[in-house]
Amino acid sequence: MSAVSEQAPANRLRKNSLGVGAITFMVISAAAPLTAVAGGTPLGMLMGNGAGFAGTYLIVTILLLLFAVGYVAMSRHVGNAGAFYAYAARGLGSMAGGATALIAILSYNAMQIGVMGLLGAATAGLFAGWGINLPWWVWSFIAIALVAVLGYRQVDLSAKILTVLVLCEYLVVLILDIAILKTGGDSGLSAAPFSWSQITSGAPAIAILFCFAAFIGFEATTIYAEEARDPEVTVPRATYFSVLLIGVFYMLTAWLMAVGAGVDKLLPTLQGLPDPTTFLFGLSDRYAGTMLSQAMSILFVSSLFAGVLAFHNAVARYIYVSGREKLLPQTIGVTHSVHQSPHVASVIQSVLAAVVVGLFAVLGLDPVLALFSWLTNVATLGVIVMMAVASLAVVMFFRANPAQENALKTTILPGLTFIAFVVIIYLIVINFGGLSGASGVLGVFLPGLVLIAAVVGLLLASALKSRDPVAFKNLGQPLKD
Repeated sequence: MSAVSEQAPANRLRKNSLGVGAITFMVISAAAPLTAVAGGTPLGMLMGNGAGFAGTYLIVTILLLLFAVGYVAMSRHVGNAGAFYAYAARGLGSMAGGATALIAILSYNAMQIGVMGLLGAATAGLFAGWGINLPWWVWSFIAIALVAVLGYRQVDLSAKILTVLVLCEYLVVLILDIAILKTGGDSGLSAAPFSWSQITSGAPAIAILFCFAAFIGFEATTIYAEEARDPEVTVPRATYFSVLLIGVFYMLTAWLMAVGAGVDKLLPTLQGLPDPTTFLFGLSDRYAGTMLSQAMSILFVSSLFAGVLAFHNAVARYIYVSGREKLLPQTIGVTHSVHQSPHVASVIQSVLAAVVVGLFAVLGLDPVLALFSWLTNVATLGVIVMMAVASLAVVMFFRANPAQENALKTTILPGLTFIAFVVIIYLIVINFGGLSGASGVLGVFLPGLVLIAAVVGLLLASALKSRDPVAFKNLGQPLKD
């Protein structure tokens, strides 16, 4: 056993493991930038507001920066790997904390397992081009096994792998961006995608939802508070860096994608493609050459793998903290004696992923149109619900615990973002069938899972209050050294 593990407190995550860069890349990899650019952006343009999608990215980036102000202000008072759950417990009470914990476990599980479907399909397509033909679910199970090993080990190993993969993703897209910028695109550079008429054209509400889905993962910076070096500095910086790096990258790339196709030609081009997710690769062939397109197709798969690894780490920490604080069985809330990783929670998540992927495979359901679309839309709804809860929790926490922070950070901006998120939640719920492709009863049941998770969390918190009032009161509290 290493000296580090011998000296560390029992049942604690690995302290001082992650700096600003490591946490930033951990959460950016969850947002899966190449996946969002190649998959989400063309679909958002097609189903949403066309060239105005770039302007929508700008609006969502600003909203998330406003959200980050209150989120960061409160992060200095939380210091718990439960993140949203800890925010809810500290600001709105332990019952709200219990509900939020189960929504988090549902949401990040749904995102990780849903992306496994797209990862399996994309990997099968990639290897089929090289003469290796295997069903999608074989590749998904291989990915589950690899993620299980990395999630079981210390977190800094995952961070190093994710940093390399994310840098490669950014590099290939930036090469294409520069190529389009140098040539001036199809008909010259244009600011039209940022005009109000373009932003509000088509179905702007659906465009907003696609933009939010592309950012899912940035909010996970606080999950790593217990493992960060100097968390009061590291976590806030990583949060702001993440929003800016993701937002500026998406906005710039969406603008250049529209310019590359031609602002007026964009929608007809997308409508003429049998698969809109090939749009970025077509632009790459046109402006940068087939070699870059081939590199993109490989990195598209690695982007998905980076995403599932990052979400695995996130959900494992939520499960671990819920066990450590007795909301779930305490046997779950333990860390590995050597790696100081939440190994039991990690194994539970891996088994759950294998079961769900296996179920979809046995039933013959489509890995993209069913597994990916259904589950990732549930996850997006769940995360935005938690953002709304966190915004309200910030307001209530600072009302009960006045601090040196000014009212703009602790009340005004969190209050405004809370209202904005409630509107967005409404838009997701009423558009869920169209967004996810789930019709009839399924279109009601899937978003209803978020409510079901909240009710289960309330019941678990109520049970904890009855059997251990002290543990119930301490839900979401920072750990003491």
